[in-house]
Amino acid sequence: MTENFASLVVQTARLLRRCFDERARRIGMTRPQWQVLSVLAKHEGIHQSGLAEILEVEPMTVARMIDRLQEADLVERRPDPADRRAWRLHATARGLGLVDQLKPLGEETLSLALDGVSEADHAAALRALEQIRANLLRRHTGAPGSD
Repeated sequence: MTENFASLVVQTARLLRRCFDERARRIGMTRPQWQVLSVLAKHEGIHQSGLAEILEVEPMTVARMIDRLQEADLVERRPDPADRRAWRLHATARGLGLVDQLKPLGEETLSLALDGVSEADHAAALRALEQIRANLLRRHTGAPGSD
């Protein structure tokens, strides 16, 4: 059976996630937990709704994830000074420490995935995927030239 491009991308992404998950479990983390902490490290003080949008999950799903991470002292909710009803999310020092521990695991996973791939092929694949993403984003957002 001939592989089609989309199927191969999906299968590869799934295998990358599985490989990373195996490594992350060594330090007691799950990929969803890592994703939340990673986003909070980059977007300190984000609202739950913004986090849900970035992660592409429902707000209630994020609320439950944050509850668990807060219980584990990895995330904290702080009052929003501009809106008494809202909370801002922050990774704790412990949570940021785990993000730092997970970075090398991600690098290991990528190194394993790219074993035997030349730099030229890697660069070409990146360019192709960036173009595909741009095409799909343009189409999805209804930007000019998306017809």
